[in-house]
Amino acid sequence: MGEKQPPTSESLAEPIRLLLVDQGINFIDDRINKSDWPIIKSHFQFEQLPCLYDGDQQIVQSGAILRHLARKHDLNGGNELETTYIDMFYEGLRDLHSKYTKIIYQTYDTEKDSYTKDVLPVELTKFERLLATRDNGKNFILGDKISFADFVLFEEVDIHQILDPHCLDKFPLLKAYRQRMEDRPRLKEYYEQRNAAKIPVNGNGKQ
Repeated sequence: MGEKQPPTSESLAEPIRLLLVDQGINFIDDRINKSDWPIIKSHFQFEQLPCLYDGDQQIVQSGAILRHLARKHDLNGGNELETTYIDMFYEGLRDLHSKYTKIIYQTYDTEKDSYTKDVLPVELTKFERLLATRDNGKNFILGDKISFADFVLFEEVDIHQILDPHCLDKFPLLKAYRQRMEDRPRLKEYYEQRNAAKIPVNGNGKQ
């Protein structure tokens, strides 16, 4: 499997990388230089990244990639209700990420403080409560079984903790969840390598 993504940031490809790394799935992380992108973007569906090659099949759209991998590697729940629950959680995370990217790329200098003070706590409360409904929030989104949405939640709380180091202080389940995920052996090694490489979270350098 090969994945193509600009080298300047983690971006939407990061939960995909986390899933592949954690599950021990071999892949080539082929990152494209920004200067090369205008020349080659027509080769990709919708002219966008991230892109996953599974054999000869080109797959774009981060959600489609995650769900493809989830179906293929048993990370999509054990029945229809579990799959729907995972999708619901994932779509909620997408909504939060949209608010995050607006701050990062459009209103960072004027609205970052109000976002972390007024908006983010409301959003995190929703996920704290939802996480608590399965195994009292002590394991994964589904309870005792990991799913593709766990890698999205992990990345989302991680980038928000970078934005505001104290954002999880009032959310003990999310804070403990983030630490559990980071402590997973393959992810721990990956994080150490990523931190050493000093890869920024976002393409504009703001985080």
